[in-house]
Amino acid sequence: MTGKRLPAVSAILSAIAASLLLLFLVAPIGELVVQGGAAGVRQLGRDAELRAALVLTGATATIATLLGVVTGTPVAYLLARRRFRGRAVLSAILDLPLVIPHPVAGIALLLVLGRESMVGQGLLLAGLRVVGTPIGIVCAMLFVSAPLFVSGAREAFARVDPRYEAVARTLGDDGWRVFRRITLPLAGRGLLASAVVMWARAVSEFGAIVILTYNPKTVSVLSFDRFTSYGLSEAIPVAAVLVLIALVPLALLRALRGERELHAGGMQ
Repeated sequence: MTGKRLPAVSAILSAIAASLLLLFLVAPIGELVVQGGAAGVRQLGRDAELRAALVLTGATATIATLLGVVTGTPVAYLLARRRFRGRAVLSAILDLPLVIPHPVAGIALLLVLGRESMVGQGLLLAGLRVVGTPIGIVCAMLFVSAPLFVSGAREAFARVDPRYEAVARTLGDDGWRVFRRITLPLAGRGLLASAVVMWARAVSEFGAIVILTYNPKTVSVLSFDRFTSYGLSEAIPVAAVLVLIALVPLALLRALRGERELHAGGMQ
């Protein structure tokens, strides 16, 4: 009896632990949406600063994501398909922005792109100012979110069966044509899901942005500014809007994964 009772007790304890973790994760977000969701949506109609922050956040996150896709896709393909000396070091460098505190990331970017740096001075001579501009927001978003795209894209390319590529080569296709006609379409859904994750992470970024560009304000910076200037009651609607925005890419991501699982099930 004791041997049979132990698995049952373990299952109950596991269920309780899982329920507590789920409650801990869901309760704060749910409370925020309940308290400020409707007020935040109504505030969009009369708060010009919030609307401007929302447009700026969406535009800069989209630009950062496009840059990440264009520059990160070749890197992800290289890591998925090639074995070379220094591959582990390159992977670690790409993952580093995910593990350092994001204000530290902002400081590092400031050292490279600020007015006192050689790069910053060169950009100023070219008529481009990074600090305190939307360009700085894009740079901060790109720095902290691009590793997520590269990681997801690498897995998407790794799931493509190399035999399909080999068959295309035997039929006379060169490397670029194989990539464009075979590899990219087969990995496309995973690449799109990775881009959605990157966009969502870029939208939510705060720490690196606030170092590089406090003004103009993204939604995350605006919520912090309202909290420090006017208190919790003014920050709640803005923060709730940011949560509601984050639900959009998450819903799209779940739809993409659900469709992929359905397609995989139909192929079996």
